[in-house]
Amino acid sequence: MLGSGDSSFKMPVLGRGQDRLVTFFAAIAIVTVLYLGRDVFVPIAVAILLAFVLAPVIMVLRRIRIPRPAAVVAVVLVTFLGLMALGGMIALQVTDLVAELPQYRMNMRDKIKSLKDAAGGSGTFERTMDLVQDLSREIDAPQAGQGLAAGAADGRPVLVEVHQPPPGTLGTLSAVVAPLLHPLATFGIVFIFVLFILLQREDLRNRFVRLAGAHDLQRTTAALDDAGSRLSRFFLAQVALNASFGAVIGLGLWVIGVPSPFLWGLAAAVLRFVPYIGAAIAAALPIGLALAVDPGWSMVLSTAALFLVVEPVVGHVIEPLLYGRSTGLSPVAVIAAATFWTWLWGPIGLLLSTPLTLCLVVLGRHVESLEFLDVALGDQPPLSASELLYQRLLAGDPLEAAAAAEEHLKQNSFGDYADSVALPALRLAQRDAARGVLDEARQARLKETLAELLDYLPDPDDLVGPPAEGTPHVLVLSARSALDEAAALLFAHRLRQSGLRCETRSRGGLGRPVGEEVNLLVLSYLSPATPAHRRYTIRRLKRDAPGRRVIVADWGIEEGQTERLEGEDAVVTSIAAAVEAVEAPFAPTAASLPAAVPAPLRAGAA
Repeated sequence: MLGSGDSSFKMPVLGRGQDRLVTFFAAIAIVTVLYLGRDVFVPIAVAILLAFVLAPVIMVLRRIRIPRPAAVVAVVLVTFLGLMALGGMIALQVTDLVAELPQYRMNMRDKIKSLKDAAGGSGTFERTMDLVQDLSREIDAPQAGQGLAAGAADGRPVLVEVHQPPPGTLGTLSAVVAPLLHPLATFGIVFIFVLFILLQREDLRNRFVRLAGAHDLQRTTAALDDAGSRLSRFFLAQVALNASFGAVIGLGLWVIGVPSPFLWGLAAAVLRFVPYIGAAIAAALPIGLALAVDPGWSMVLSTAALFLVVEPVVGHVIEPLLYGRSTGLSPVAVIAAATFWTWLWGPIGLLLSTPLTLCLVVLGRHVESLEFLDVALGDQPPLSASELLYQRLLAGDPLEAAAAAEEHLKQNSFGDYADSVALPALRLAQRDAARGVLDEARQARLKETLAELLDYLPDPDDLVGPPAEGTPHVLVLSARSALDEAAALLFAHRLRQSGLRCETRSRGGLGRPVGEEVNLLVLSYLSPATPAHRRYTIRRLKRDAPGRRVIVADWGIEEGQTERLEGEDAVVTSIAAAVEAVEAPFAPTAASLPAAVPAPLRAGAA
């Protein structure tokens, strides 16, 4: 309180819920600003993406000793003059196409007649068309009394037309120039922004570094440089690929004989930036024109075949070779981004949706405060393999866990799966148990689910055959908790794959006598293995099973962080190290191995 003698003022600390609420309202504010200021932000976004595309070209010019200002001005001027020339050619193509369309009216009538015949003569098709025409006349019919001329002698409605006076020279000029003002202004803004972004590239990067992570300049700078180079290469490759696609389509349409092939090739190159549906729209336009131009069907079929051949080759063969099999975005993110940016900025937003979203994902991968963007939009798995397994074990779903394990086992051994996936998942469970958020009942359920998962995997006896006579017998004892039992089950499954006889006992089995057939004991700890508990348990096992080796498996810690106590023959922390410690005493030289020794031990000795 003020006046209490403490003159310092402390800012209140926001809780996690309040922090998320602030983030939510901040996101709403950003989206609102982007929507209201779209006339400004759209040119800036286009300029940034163009800067990514042109940056590699400028770097090439810099390597041949051309100064940055000259290189930037030359590249930007050539680019924008080329775009203006391209726009002029498009206008000429559109004008020629519009002028030629009336010539194809008869072809369209013949096509409609053939469709009517294919639909069953004049019956169904004509009745449908008559219904549509009747509805159209009913909608367009004037209301009662509308258009009546006062004093008309015959009482019939008289058509009244209102004509505007012909516009003067200034009005005609205004009508022509007004629709062009906004595109020309946007074009000019993009030109200026691209020029200054490329001229001040390093300065803008440094300012962003200051905003994003000035506390770790080395890491942030390296991340941004890597992100910038990756985005530049990707966008340049995408522009080159789509331009090549448009060129092939335009050339193919020219060979087929479709009018204005240059226009449709350019449309195909531009529309291919639209995810999923862009190529389909690009194909529909020339196919529709071919339908009107050709009296027959050969041009239509050839045009459709051109797109059906070129698009799969580009999309499924050339694209993966050029810049990988994925854009780095999840399929759902691509659709959601297209919907969002189209709603926000209209058609230009649809064209920019994938590049803009990819920029956000790359930033999320390199800037810690924006990591949520990579998680929400990226194509990387949101959970690691061990986290996914732990989540499935918690949910009591061994089927999905077994399916994921089988995918892993196609490329790796079970021992690798146990050490890199299953054991880390059990460590996550032990961490939650230590925090008090995983009670004993859920631990027991998790252990049972893991046992079901192991049952769904290939049986070790099917892989190496049943244990041979005289094979060493290993007893794996769970120290305390159900999680210790789960780790024991995992380790026992791995031992059986080595051809060993293996038996597991729960935490209540420490007091039972050890059979004479047991050659070695393994004490499984996932819960904290305190020295006192280990010392007492080892003393008891040595008394009940004299002469038997005892290995302590402390699964919950990293390698080298535990010491061997008195009475312990070995201490291990991984499945691989435990298997090696178990097999070592029973692996003599290959020459002295009897036939009954399992093949894995024989191979290991060799």
